[in-house]
Amino acid sequence: MTQSTSAASALGGLGKFTELRQRLVFVLLALIVYRVGSYIPVPGIDPEAMLRLMEQQQGTIVDMFNMFSGGALNRFSLFALNVVPYISASIIVQLMGQIYEPWKAMKKEGESGRRKLTQYSRVGAVFLAVIQAGSIASMLQGQAGVVYAPGPGFILTAIVALTAGTIFLMWLGEQITERGIGNGISLIIFAGIVASLPSAAIGTFQQVSNGEISAFAILVILALVVGVTYFVVFMERGQRRITVNYARRQGGRQAYMNQNSHLPLKLNMAGVIPPIFASSLIMFPATMSQWFGQASAPTGDGWRDQLMGALQNLSLALAPSEPLHMLLYGAMIIGFAFFYTAPGVQFHKTADNLKKSGALVPGIRPGKATADYIDGVLTRLTLIGALYLVLVCLLPELIRAFWSVPFYFGGTSLLIVVVVVMDFTAQIQAHLMSHQYESLMKKANLKGGSRGLTRG
Repeated sequence: MTQSTSAASALGGLGKFTELRQRLVFVLLALIVYRVGSYIPVPGIDPEAMLRLMEQQQGTIVDMFNMFSGGALNRFSLFALNVVPYISASIIVQLMGQIYEPWKAMKKEGESGRRKLTQYSRVGAVFLAVIQAGSIASMLQGQAGVVYAPGPGFILTAIVALTAGTIFLMWLGEQITERGIGNGISLIIFAGIVASLPSAAIGTFQQVSNGEISAFAILVILALVVGVTYFVVFMERGQRRITVNYARRQGGRQAYMNQNSHLPLKLNMAGVIPPIFASSLIMFPATMSQWFGQASAPTGDGWRDQLMGALQNLSLALAPSEPLHMLLYGAMIIGFAFFYTAPGVQFHKTADNLKKSGALVPGIRPGKATADYIDGVLTRLTLIGALYLVLVCLLPELIRAFWSVPFYFGGTSLLIVVVVVMDFTAQIQAHLMSHQYESLMKKANLKGGSRGLTRG
C-alpha cells in the first residue's frame, strides 16, 4: 500500500506540473498572437508616411500612447487602440455603479450582478472603440500622404478594423484569465510595454553614441530605474497590521484566554489600476486635441482658426512634462486610488464580524468605534499609497525634462511591469501550493483507507 501511495503522489505531482505548464504555454501563445496582430496594418495607410508622422510625435502624448500599444499605433495596426476603450468603459461602469441606484443594487447581487456589469463594460468598450477609431481615421485623413484614398470608405474600414481588434483583445484577455495564469488585460498591457523597450533602449544608446546624452546621465538613469524598482516592490509588499484579540472560552465557567491575530491592510490596495485609469483618460483627449490642432491649416474663417488655435494650445499644455499634464495626472491618480479602494473595504461589516466573533481591537470599543478606526487607518494608508503612485508615475516626466530620454520607461510603465510580474509570480506560487495541498489530502486519504483495510 505504501508503494501505491508513493505512485499516487508522484502522479499527482506530475499532473500538477503538467497543468501549470499547459497554462503557461497558453499565456505564451496568446501573447504571441497579440504581438503578431500588432503587425497587421489597417488597409489604406501608407506605412512610410505613417512612420514619418509618428517620428514627428516623439516626446508627445502620442509617443506615450504608442508605447502602451506596443508600437501598434506606430504601424496603425488592428490593435492600435489596444484595450484602452475597455479600460475607459470599465471606469465609466464603476463610476456609475457608485451613483446610479439600479447598478448599485446590481453590484450587491454577487456574481450574477458582476457579470451584468462586465457585459455593460464590453458594450461600452465597443461604443468607445467606434468613436475613437473614427476620430483617429478622420485625423489621419488630414495628414498629407498618410491615407491612399481618403473618404468615407477609409473611415468605415478603419472603424471596423480597429473595433474588431479591440473586441478580439478583450476576448483574448478573458481567455488568458480563465485558461492561463494572471489577469489577461494586465498581461496584454505588460506585453505591449515590454515589447517597446528594446527599440527605446537602442534609441537611447544611439543618443549616447552621438553625444546627445552623456554616459553619466545614462548611469544615473539606470541607477534610478533599479532604485525605483526596489522601491515599488517594497511598497507593494507593505502592510499595516491592525492587532486583533480573540477571546476563546476554555469550557464551562472557566475564564477566557486571549488569542492575538491581526487584520492586514495593504499600503496600496488599488494596485496598478489608478495609473492605468488616469493614463487612459488623459491620453485620448490630449491625442485628439493635438491631432485636431495640427490637421488643418489656417482657412481665413475666424471662429474655425480660433478653435484650431485653442486645440493646439491645449495639446501643448497636455504634453508630457508640462505642468498642467503632471497636475491632472497626479490628481487623477489620487482620485482613482481613493475611489477604487473605498468600495472594496466595508468598515461596518468588518467591525460587525469582529464583534460577533468576540474579537476587538485593543483600546477601541467594538462596533461603530472599530469601524471608524479602520476607516481612519485605511484613509491614511490610501493617501500614502496614492502619493507613492504619483511619485513613481511622474518620474519619467522629470527624467525627460532634465535628460531628454526618448522613452517613457519608468513611472506608469515600470509600475505596471513590476506589479504584473509580482502578481503573476504570486499566482504561480498559489497554483503550486494548491496542488501540493490536494496531493497531501489524497495521500492522507490513501493512508486512512489502508488502515481501514488492515482492520477489516
